[in-house]
Amino acid sequence: MSVDAVIVLAAGAGTRMKSDTPKVLHQVLGTSLVGHVLAAATELAPKQTVVVVGHGREQVVEHLTAIHPSANTVVQEQQNGTGHAVRLAMAAIDAATATSVLVLAGDTPLLTAATLNALVSVHVSAHAAVTVLTAVLPDPSGYGRVVRDTHGHVTGIVEQKDADAAILEIAEINSGVYVFDIAALTQHLAGLSTDNAQGEEYLTDVIGAAVAAGQTVVASVAQDHREILGVNDRRQLAQAAAVMRDRINADHMAAGVTMLDPATTWIAPSVTLAADVVIEPGCQLFGATSIAGGAVIGPHTTLTDTEVGAGAHVRRTEATLAIIGPRADVGPFTYLRAGTVLGANSKAGAYVEIKAADIGDGSKVPHLSYVGDATIGRDTNIGAATVFVNYDGVSKSRTVVGDSVRIGSDTMLVAPVVVGDGAYTAAGSVIYEDVPPGAMGVARARQRNVLDWVLRRRSGTSSAAAAQRAQELSGTQDSTQDSTKEQE
Repeated sequence: MSVDAVIVLAAGAGTRMKSDTPKVLHQVLGTSLVGHVLAAATELAPKQTVVVVGHGREQVVEHLTAIHPSANTVVQEQQNGTGHAVRLAMAAIDAATATSVLVLAGDTPLLTAATLNALVSVHVSAHAAVTVLTAVLPDPSGYGRVVRDTHGHVTGIVEQKDADAAILEIAEINSGVYVFDIAALTQHLAGLSTDNAQGEEYLTDVIGAAVAAGQTVVASVAQDHREILGVNDRRQLAQAAAVMRDRINADHMAAGVTMLDPATTWIAPSVTLAADVVIEPGCQLFGATSIAGGAVIGPHTTLTDTEVGAGAHVRRTEATLAIIGPRADVGPFTYLRAGTVLGANSKAGAYVEIKAADIGDGSKVPHLSYVGDATIGRDTNIGAATVFVNYDGVSKSRTVVGDSVRIGSDTMLVAPVVVGDGAYTAAGSVIYEDVPPGAMGVARARQRNVLDWVLRRRSGTSSAAAAQRAQELSGTQDSTQDSTKEQE
């Protein structure tokens, strides 16, 4: 079901958030509150979308430009109520090409397209002037109540501050989501007043005006009352996130994903998971992350905009804008930065950081290494504590390591440098010149032992005592072998 136009109300200050960030920009699972609302509305294919901004409008407009550039914005300089905000928005809508308008609050991230579709369907079927989305809450405190006549027809909405004791007993509440016939909305917006407890123009007064004019007003009751919950403070933000987490996780598990602890698994709506993926406890998956079948993620792994191939295992890892190939083995305590590409059957092991690097099929960076701005061929092994020295303080250069290379532990590869296919580097080397294919690169000083140094320079220490005992036991106390003893 489509709708002609959408208005999103996002001008409020959100003072209870106690934040410098505008309320609608606070995030749930990696997406702003207003971003979730727009995503649901977009599925109705509106021809026009208008967002009313006010508090922190520069930040909000910048954000909207990034996530929904087709949306128009109008500014509500003074927050004089929802009716006032909609009246401003209507000036930006081309009424000649629209007969209906959907009005949404920008702080209701749990709304689904399915519920909005049902709302619009009810509106169209009833030929209504106004259709309001309602819900029955266990505790309706704080919400406007939906008043019906004895036949169940909607006769009005009374805000909490204006309600008497009888109305406060009503459990059906107004969600703040409506579909209006544009002609009826325009007619009744003109008659709004501020004669109420808050001194504001209530959009809800349009309901009473439409009823008084003999126009049809109907309600669509949300199947899950949690969908309409707004976010006004940090507690409600956390509650909304938990509801969304549980909803998303349930959908993935129904589709064949195993989650060992859904309560500690946080997955953004934009993430795609194939059947037979296993998610272990403590994982967070955001952005355009996609995970192929048979992969095991976690425990305690965060992936953002990362692609994981079939059968890969990624544990205790943070990865952003990375590609992890089929059957790759990653972690624990691994950091994959933007531009990392791990080939099939590759390994990035414990305490490894990789950035802007292609790691070939079957190659391994097992532990304690940094690989930046590099290309590594197939079946190569990078020894422990290797550093790809890619930055000279001004610019970054690239290192190329060929196929079947063995990089010795504690090697420094000073870019730009090429290590040819089948080559080796000796442990502890600083490689700053190309190593030809099949060669051994050695770049280190020859070791010398300064004998008896501890006995002479650290006399009286436990080290000196241990050395003295060892020499006495072996009968090898002799300093004549040290030709450089006095040059130390």
